Amino acid sequence: MIKKVLVLLLMLLLPILSYAKWNDDWPSRSKVTINPQGAAAAVLNLPVAIRLHSGNFSFADAKPDGSDLRFIGSDDKTELKYQIEKFDSINELAVIWVQLPKVDPKEKEPFIWLYYGNQKAPAIASVPFGDTNTIASFHFAEKTLLQDSSASSLAATGQVTVQKAALLGESAVFSGTPITIAANPSLKLSQGVGFTWSAWVKPASLPQQATLYSQGDAITLKIADQKLSLNIAGIDISGGELKAADWQHVAFTLDNGKATLYLNGAAVGNGNVNVPDTGADVKIGDTYTGELDELEMSNVARNDDWIKLSASGQGVNGQLTTVKSAEGDDGGDDDEGGPNYISILIKSLTPDAKVVIAILAVMFAISVWVMVQKARLVSLTDKNNRAFMARFQKASNDLLGLDKDDAKYSKSSLYKLYSSGLREIRKREVSGQKLSLSGAAMDAIKAAIDADLVRETQRQNAGMVLLTIAISGGPFLGLLGTVVGVMITFAAIAAAGDVNVNAIAPGIAAALLATVAGLGVAIPSLFGYNYLASRVKNITIEMQIFVDEFITRVAELHGQ
Repeated sequence: MIKKVLVLLLMLLLPILSYAKWNDDWPSRSKVTINPQGAAAAVLNLPVAIRLHSGNFSFADAKPDGSDLRFIGSDDKTELKYQIEKFDSINELAVIWVQLPKVDPKEKEPFIWLYYGNQKAPAIASVPFGDTNTIASFHFAEKTLLQDSSASSLAATGQVTVQKAALLGESAVFSGTPITIAANPSLKLSQGVGFTWSAWVKPASLPQQATLYSQGDAITLKIADQKLSLNIAGIDISGGELKAADWQHVAFTLDNGKATLYLNGAAVGNGNVNVPDTGADVKIGDTYTGELDELEMSNVARNDDWIKLSASGQGVNGQLTTVKSAEGDDGGDDDEGGPNYISILIKSLTPDAKVVIAILAVMFAISVWVMVQKARLVSLTDKNNRAFMARFQKASNDLLGLDKDDAKYSKSSLYKLYSSGLREIRKREVSGQKLSLSGAAMDAIKAAIDADLVRETQRQNAGMVLLTIAISGGPFLGLLGTVVGVMITFAAIAAAGDVNVNAIAPGIAAALLATVAGLGVAIPSLFGYNYLASRVKNITIEMQIFVDEFITRVAELHGQ
C-alpha cells in the first residue's frame, strides 16, 4: 500500500519537477525556439549563430562581457556548448555560437533556454567551435585574426583586412592575395575520406575569376565569371549563379567518390570523382576580391539538411532561431501573451529620442491643462451668459438694476460688459434728476464697453497659442527625434559590425516612437483647439451683439 502511494505521489510530482528551473542563481531566462525550415530529417551537432540585440535581450541585466550566459537544453538540465564571437553590451549586439545536439523537424516546437542575470557567475573556459568532426573554423573575429576556433587550433598566414559591419560581426576582406593554412594531418584528403568545406562570400564585383579554395592542384573551388566551379582531379562540377555585393553561402562535400556543390543551402551540381591523396597547403581567396566569413572545414560529408540549416541559420535574415523578448521569468510559459512590444521600444530608445519624448510629454501635459481649463471657462461662460441674457431680455424700465443678482452671473462675459456700461452710466447720474445721456456720453459709454470687450476676448483666447505651438511644433520635434535616432542607430550598427535586420529593427522602431509621440501631442491639440476656438468665437459674437443691443436700449430709455 505504501509503495502504491509513493508511486502515485511521484507521478503527481513528476510534471512539476520536469519544469523546475535549471539554477535559481540565474534570475532571468529567455526561450530560444528552433525553426528547422525545410529539413527532412533530424540533424545532429549543428552549430547555430544566435543573435542578441536590444529587441530580444536585456543587456542591462547581463554581465558586460556576457560571461554569465548559459545555454540549457529543453529539458532544463543539459548545459550546451557555446562560444561567444561578439558581445557588445554598449551597442547591445551579440553573436553567440551554440552547439545544438539535435534538431528534429518532427518535434512540435524544439527550443533551448538562455539563462543570464547572475552577476556573480564565474566565466567558463572557452570551448572549441564545432563537434569532433570540425577540423577548422575561422570566424575572423578572434583576437588573432587568422586563428582557427576549432579544436585543431590551426593558423593561417597572409594579409587581409577586417570589415566591422559584416555578416556575423567581423569578416575578412580579400584584395586578390590569398591566406594559407599550412599542411596538417587533419587536412589530408584521399579517396573514401569524407570532407566538407563551407564559407559565406560577398564578391565585391562580378564577373571575376578567383579561387575560393585550393589544396595543391588536386582540388580547387573557383568563381568562374558568376558561377561556381569545383574541380577535382580534372573533373569539373559547376552550377549556381553568384550575386555581387550580397552574402551567399557556398559549400561542397566529398562522400565516397561523390562531390556535391551547394549555393545558399541548395545543391547546384554533383558528380562522381576520384579524390587524389593530398596533404598540401590550403589556400583561400587567391585573386578573390570581396569579403569572406565563417570558413569551416570538416572531415565528414555533411548531409543536405545540415548544410541547408547552416545556411538558413547564419544568414543576414536567418530564421533558424528566434529569441523571445527578454523579461523576468516566473517559470511559466513565455509564449503566453506574446512579447511586450512597448517595453521593447522603450528599452531601445536612443538618448536624443528620450529627450525629445520628454519635451513632448511636457507639451502634452500643458496642452491637456490648457484644454481642460479653457473648456471649463467657455462652458461656465456660456452657461452664465444664457442665464444673464434671459434676465436682460425680460428687463424693461429696470434695465440699470440688474446688478442686484451679480453673484449669479460672475462668470458671464455679457454681465461684465453690462457692468462696464453701468459703471460709466452711473458716473453721469445726478442726484435727484432724471438720467439723461447726450450723444457724446453714449459714445463714451460704448467706447468703455468696447474696451472691456477686447479685454474679455483676450481673456477667452488666453493660452490658445500654446495649443497652436503643440499642433505645429509637436510633429516637427518628433520628426527630429526620429531622424537623429535613425542616424545614431545606423552609426551604432556600423561601429558594432552587425547588419542583421533583427538588430536594426528595434532601434528604427524606437526612433519612430518619437514621431508617434509628436503626433500624439499634435492630434488631440488640433481637435481641442478647433473645438475651443469655435466656442470662443461664438462667445465673442454674442458679446458684440450684446454691446449693440445694450447701447440701443439705454439710448431709448435715457437718451436725450
